[in-house]
Amino acid sequence: MTASSNSPGPEGATDSARSSSIDGAQTAAGTQQVGVLNPHNSKETKAILNAVRVLGHEPVWIRDENVTSWIEDGTVQLSPRVDVLVNRMLLTKSEHQLEDLQLAALYEETTPVVNPPQAVASTLHKYRAGAKLAAADLPVPDAFFGRSPRTFEEWPEYLPDAAAHKHTIGTNGQDMSVVSPNDPVGPMINDEHAFVQEFLENTDDRPSDVRVYVVGGEIVGAMRRHAPDGDWRTNVALGGEVEGVTDELGQEPRRLAKEATDILGLDLAGVDLMPIDGEWYILEVNATAGFKGLFSATGVSAAPHIARLAIERAGGNVDPSQVGELESTLDDSVPDCKPPLVQEQSDDGVLGYTSRIRINGRDGAEQAIAKSDTGAKRTSIDTDLAGRIGAGPLVGTTDVRSGTGSDTETRPLVDVDLCLNGRWRTVTASIADRSEMTYPVLLGRDVLEAYKLHISQTVEE
Repeated sequence: MTASSNSPGPEGATDSARSSSIDGAQTAAGTQQVGVLNPHNSKETKAILNAVRVLGHEPVWIRDENVTSWIEDGTVQLSPRVDVLVNRMLLTKSEHQLEDLQLAALYEETTPVVNPPQAVASTLHKYRAGAKLAAADLPVPDAFFGRSPRTFEEWPEYLPDAAAHKHTIGTNGQDMSVVSPNDPVGPMINDEHAFVQEFLENTDDRPSDVRVYVVGGEIVGAMRRHAPDGDWRTNVALGGEVEGVTDELGQEPRRLAKEATDILGLDLAGVDLMPIDGEWYILEVNATAGFKGLFSATGVSAAPHIARLAIERAGGNVDPSQVGELESTLDDSVPDCKPPLVQEQSDDGVLGYTSRIRINGRDGAEQAIAKSDTGAKRTSIDTDLAGRIGAGPLVGTTDVRSGTGSDTETRPLVDVDLCLNGRWRTVTASIADRSEMTYPVLLGRDVLEAYKLHISQTVEE
């Protein structure tokens, strides 16, 4: 398949696609457009995008709000178009891992991808990654994997001592536990597949391991992670403390970190290691490891190193001295390339007393008549409508005073996408029983503040 920028996009996607092509055409000669794929607002993603800008190239944040693709006359089109893609999809936090992987794979058809999707897929499954490293004769803890209660109960035959019971796909050490051969242990944790891995203990007063960050075959930095008091898990997200150990890291852990990253086909990774009686073991390899903790421990940010790798992968040039200067800062401010949640309003930004809208949820979309109410702070949708479209995710609750009394009603808050006058916006709306009301959607000031309101304008039922 080939990509072309000459053919117009389909109706509805044309504006964003053409604007992306125009932006690409106006990029200065030698300047690379570096896309970072991540729909989440992670500090690491923002730091990489900001580093790309400082290094003299064009960052493009690829998110759900701006990505499109279409096939026209046998030609595959992608928007935004970029010269290289940094794959930062946080798949451990995704509800649709295969779908998210395929988005990165779609870009891979025409664009170099830093951390290829197939390599990320192999690394994502911790047991699969361990098996691949073991097959390459790298030292990993013994482990056991089974998918049924009957087969899983055989694990003590292979791991006669304590073992860590963990998700095959997971992050931040959540739901992990240490089990003994006499404990009742199953192949699932919270309805997700699990495995058991030999529990390694070092001789430190507090459990610890070493995370080594590898970018483009080079060690960017290393830190020792100490478990919080009363815990054995060293994850920073769980309160683990960190200290920089880059300078004292020996040749063997350096070799293992580089080889593990290379064997799994990754361009960058956080490799977790532990020494036991003088021998180093690879505990895990993380394709999208965060580096806030690394920066805290070492004063070195991986962001400019990742940006440099991507720029050079696309054929661009980077001044190495700039990378050295940038690594001492971690700029996680919101970059100017973040696509807006709300499209810019055109001259038809007018709503009436009632307006015809489209509302989209996780299970579908519907058209509805919405009433404008400047007295309402927040947009509200009917319970039945919310159920039909699968409104969500749930992001919290709000207390609403009922009628003229002092009683309050607690309502759930959900994120939904609304289309008004052809413009989409994401709104955090409350869910309420509006079955006794004429209109299933009430537009509050959170939406109306962006429009002119003509109270005499209505739409027919």
